[in-house]
Amino acid sequence: MGPRRSPIKKRVLKNAAAEADQFRARAAIAFAFVLLGVIGLGFWYFRLQVWQHDDYAMRSEANRVKLRPVVPGRGLIYDRQGRILADNVPAFRIEVTPSEAGDSKDWLPQLAQVVALTPEEIARFESERKATRGFKPIVLKMRVSDEEVAAFAVDRWRFPGVELVSYLNRRYPYGSLFAHVIGYVGRIDTKDEEAMGQNAGVLTHTGKTGLERFYDEQLRGQIGYEQIETNVDGRPIRQVGYVPAKPGADLRLSIDMDLQQAMITAFGDMDGSAVAVDPRTGEVLAMVSLPSYDTNLFVNGISSVDYKALSGNPSRPQFNRNVLGGGPPGSTMKPFVALAGLDSGLRRAEDRTLSTGEFHIPGQKRGYRDSHGGGHGWVDLRESIAQSVNTYYYKLALEMGIARFDQYMTRYGFGQKTGIDLAGENIGILPSPQWKAKRSKEGWYPGETVIAGIGQGYWVVTALQLARGTAAIANGGHLQQLHLVRESRTGYEAPWLPKQVAAPTLITDNPAHLRAVQEGMVSTIHGGRGTAKVMARGAPYRMAGKTGTAQKISRKGNVSMNPHSLPLHLRHQALFVGYAPAENPTIAVAVVVEHGGYGGSTAAPIARKIFDAWLLGKMPEPLPGKNEPPAVPKLAAADANKADEAAPAESEPRIVPVAVNGAWAESVAAANAVVAAQPGRAPQALERRPLLRPQLPGAEAPADAVPSDAADDASGEPEDEPVAPEPAPTVAPAAEPRR
Repeated sequence: MGPRRSPIKKRVLKNAAAEADQFRARAAIAFAFVLLGVIGLGFWYFRLQVWQHDDYAMRSEANRVKLRPVVPGRGLIYDRQGRILADNVPAFRIEVTPSEAGDSKDWLPQLAQVVALTPEEIARFESERKATRGFKPIVLKMRVSDEEVAAFAVDRWRFPGVELVSYLNRRYPYGSLFAHVIGYVGRIDTKDEEAMGQNAGVLTHTGKTGLERFYDEQLRGQIGYEQIETNVDGRPIRQVGYVPAKPGADLRLSIDMDLQQAMITAFGDMDGSAVAVDPRTGEVLAMVSLPSYDTNLFVNGISSVDYKALSGNPSRPQFNRNVLGGGPPGSTMKPFVALAGLDSGLRRAEDRTLSTGEFHIPGQKRGYRDSHGGGHGWVDLRESIAQSVNTYYYKLALEMGIARFDQYMTRYGFGQKTGIDLAGENIGILPSPQWKAKRSKEGWYPGETVIAGIGQGYWVVTALQLARGTAAIANGGHLQQLHLVRESRTGYEAPWLPKQVAAPTLITDNPAHLRAVQEGMVSTIHGGRGTAKVMARGAPYRMAGKTGTAQKISRKGNVSMNPHSLPLHLRHQALFVGYAPAENPTIAVAVVVEHGGYGGSTAAPIARKIFDAWLLGKMPEPLPGKNEPPAVPKLAAADANKADEAAPAESEPRIVPVAVNGAWAESVAAANAVVAAQPGRAPQALERRPLLRPQLPGAEAPADAVPSDAADDASGEPEDEPVAPEPAPTVAPAAEPRR
């Protein structure tokens, strides 16, 4: 066999036409993809340049122009005479942006060498830094002094992210004088931020209490902004736009600063509250709650030392007694109960009731005491108000029934808000079976209706409610809405606009009924046996009023307890309501003195000083040594227990000094000394001797007490409280009355 030959390869001829078609197909596909890409790119460019032009232009502008908020000036607050009570002063604060400043451990110790920082400020900054985002500025220190501003300006380059910012700081020129009226602003906290929304990141302060809180939105104004052009480093170059902020509204109050000061001075060093209103309009002329505090302490954050001093004070200076407080009104309710008796048809003004010293519910042995152990005899409506006769009101309340009683008390404004423009107003307690049923399984007893007639029992009434009701009696029966703000304006050149208030309601349809009650209240002060007749001494004008004593401890037997000899927490609450001048009232007041004893000897003189300040322009003189309560001579307890074995009258009684918180200290000391000098007597059981209380011309001597073994369930204030003799006050020439 010969060698194998390789197979012969066939030559494939190219198909030019097919290749051309294939190329054209591929080219068409490629061209289509390119065309789609070009169309997509064009569409994308169109979208960027046309559809989204505004968005990207705004973003670009934002990189070049920064918006800086302009905080408006907070509205000013004036008194009725135009004197500034709350204003704004220029100040500086230090703000830190954590993302730019870096770790606080690196720069904070160095900054503390330039600017004084307290531990509270550092702790607050660290707390906020952990709770907020790093790009948000955080306030490190408020109210930087001028020296610290100069020192920081020199070393500013050492602290990136730390800025010195100017602002307007809230200031209260009169501090504690208006603490419970104006209130204060404070640093914004987490709860405030949630309520304020978008404004929370701009504002640093907001209203916390008083009018600052109630009118916070109006006082705050509207935030503006300025447009600042910056370079690539974020440094400002120039201002390219500006939207001005709208300042907050200014408020003009109905409060008169002079009367406010007179009211505080009249209290001396006693605790309590008082309200003075214009019965014609419902405007609050003065309102105090004592003790008070300096509101400037809270504006930029109170120190822990100052806060502990305030919160640890047993008298609770921060507690607004007029708005949040309240207590039994005592005999100050009797004019209203008397008016309810007339309006209900159960009594006529001339109807007489016999007061024997005790009242008994038919079928019961338990007795309800009158203010006089021997009773007041036969008294009509006017005499029952003037002499504060409990029996008259025991019987009237029982006949009226608690349902009808509540109906009339509600009509007179009790158990409801007065409309005062302050947050958190207490409505008090109007005694009723429904109220008791929610808190006790026991039913309503007739005795609870009886004591409700003299303002005792479950009653809780605020000084605002008493002042409002008294003003309604004074002005002819119109129950006005109380308000502190008189006018407001939205700019310095804008006109003052009066505050809109609700229309008054009538408390009675019979002017004759109201006139009878008014006459009884006038007799309380100008009558021979009125419980506040001491107020009439030297007065060139006539007044009307009613005293009250809300007791915390009952009398034992027929012996009157001297409230000033009791421990402070057991002393009676002294009250007074009234108005002046009696013929054409321009002021109505309610005074509540905590642990003050009797209304006629403690609260009524305060009201007289308030009347004199408003009607005569006569300011009361402050007590000497007001900051140090005087010591009151008081018989030692050991000597009181040995009253039956007392030394002869000429021997010197043993006394010990006891600090008393009250302006009554001097009079009580004299009264106790006189009684202690009597054989077998102790100051805790004072006899009603004429020398303890000088009688006005034409006044009748008080009747002696008559012993009784009946229970002392509830008692009002005595007809005559034991007070030391005092000379008739000299009255300055009558000035033009306030309008």
